[in-house]
Amino acid sequence: MHRYITKRLLLIIPTLLGAAMIIFFMLRLIPGDVCEVRLAGTGLFVDEAEIELCREKLGLTKPVLVQFYNFVSGYLTWDLGESMWTGKPITHEIAIRFKLSIQVAIMATLVAVLIAIPLGVISAVKQDTWVDYVVRSFSIAGIAMPSFWLGILIILGLLIGSQKFFGEPWMPPIYYVSPFEDFWRNMSQLIWPAVATGYRYSAVVTRMTRSALLEVLREDYIRTARAKGMIEKIIINRHALKNSMLPVLTIVGIEFAFLMGGLVVTEQVFNLNGLGRLFVESVGAQDFNLTQQLVMLVVLVAVFTNFLVDLVYAWLDPRIRYG
Repeated sequence: MHRYITKRLLLIIPTLLGAAMIIFFMLRLIPGDVCEVRLAGTGLFVDEAEIELCREKLGLTKPVLVQFYNFVSGYLTWDLGESMWTGKPITHEIAIRFKLSIQVAIMATLVAVLIAIPLGVISAVKQDTWVDYVVRSFSIAGIAMPSFWLGILIILGLLIGSQKFFGEPWMPPIYYVSPFEDFWRNMSQLIWPAVATGYRYSAVVTRMTRSALLEVLREDYIRTARAKGMIEKIIINRHALKNSMLPVLTIVGIEFAFLMGGLVVTEQVFNLNGLGRLFVESVGAQDFNLTQQLVMLVVLVAVFTNFLVDLVYAWLDPRIRYG
């Protein structure tokens, strides 16, 4: 097990290096740069020499390999550079938004798991009954319904409901507050985007839980346990459910990594200043430095999440042993 963990940790290095090369050189293939967006994008006449001076100041005139070396070597000293658009340190730009995004991702995951696992189990156990049909309809609706559209419905419901019962419309806070500072203010802001995102998330996990559990329930050892007269509840909880969680855990890990930077439209709907919105702003401004670091952050979260998922596999299924 220790040997396997060491190998996986060492494999993270070439994975991150490969991702860094892809994002760095692909951004340089896009026509234009931040200087053109900042100066020529106003529609007014700008001297070409002024644009070149801006590029020289930002280091865009250096050889590409030198720029790549500066990009990669910054990780050794934890110097991610400065944003080409705002001029502020990238660590500061990401830090003020990371707490919000990671909290929404964790809350949405908890909402999804708490909804999906029980519903998936019930749907599998009650296969082809009216309960199964209701759960399947619930999950299909979640997959078909975009989370941002559900978010719009939630906001409209809050506005109309508060206006009807309290006499004035209610809106969640605009500015992010840590749950350790003001728990209820924090929840009033983030619980609704977590529910909207978690519902779509739970729909995928519910269908996977149902399919995986149905497959396990057809195994020989489940039939043997039933033939011995074992209680059905014990068969489901102790034998079937744990062995059917491997594909479910994979889906949960993939979705969690997606939530770190993929909630672009949902953040716009709920007016959240998270990493998704920062992604859009950095790409629109052609801020190479910030875009590169945001992509690398999402890659790091995805790699680390997959690493943890692989470790949990051995705990869920005793048949798996890492040599």
